[in-house]
Parts: sequence; structure tokens; C-alpha cells
Amino acid sequence: MKLSDSIKSISYLKTNAASLIDEINQNQQTYFITQNGEAKVVVQDIKVYEKTQETMAMLKLLAMTSEKSKAAADVKSTFTSLRDELKSLQ
Repeated sequence: MKLSDSIKSISYLKTNAASLIDEINQNQQTYFITQNGEAKVVVQDIKVYEKTQETMAMLKLLAMTSEKSKAAADVKSTFTSLRDELKSLQ
């Protein structure tokens, strides 16, 4: 589905709410609802929403793990440098 096909006005939503919800659930689509020509809300299948939330949570965990790994690597690098300095002094 093209993005332009997934844009609907608020009046279209009001008039066709039941059929639009059926279509969203059957095809797991996302619709952008406009009001006065501006995008205002997103309407999507709950399964798609849940999957998006799970993906975001996983990405946040990955980013946190990456930061911790980077910090651990920095500490390890610092200790390696200190060890090398101490060896050179002996």
C-alpha cells in the first residue's frame, strides 16, 4: 500500500469507522488521520502497535548494553595502559 493511500480525513473516519477498523485489523495496516489538512493521529492494528513497542524496547536494551560494553572496554583499555606503564617502570 502506498503512503498516499493510507491518509484519511477525520470525516472519512467518522463516516466509515467500522469498515476502516475491519480493514486495519484484516490487513494490519496503519492509517494517518488528518484534520484541516494536517496529520493529527495514527490509527493502527493493535498487533502492529505491540510489535512496534517490543521492537523499541529491544532497541533501547541494545543501546544500553552497547553503552555498558563501551564503558567496560574503556575501563579495560585504561587498565591495560596502566599495566603497561607499570611494566615499563620496573
